[in-house]
Amino acid sequence: MTTPIYNKEDQVRYLRDRLELFIEVLNQMEPETTDVEDIDRLIEMVDSIEEKFQSFKNRPDAEPEA
Repeated sequence: MTTPIYNKEDQVRYLRDRLELFIEVLNQMEPETTDVEDIDRLIEMVDSIEEKFQSFKNRPDAEPEA
C-alpha cells in the first residue's frame, strides 16, 4: 500500500499523471476494434481518478502528527 499524499503539489502531479495515462490509453484505442470491456476499463479509470481527486480535496494540507 502507498503512503498518503498530503503535499498539494504532489497531489496535482499524481492526478496529472493519471490523466495523462488515461489519454494515452484512449489515444491507443481503435474505434473499430474497441469493445464493451475496453469502454468499461476507461470508465473505471475515470472513476478512480475522481475518487482520488475527492480524497485529495478532503485531505488536510499537512500530514497528521503521529
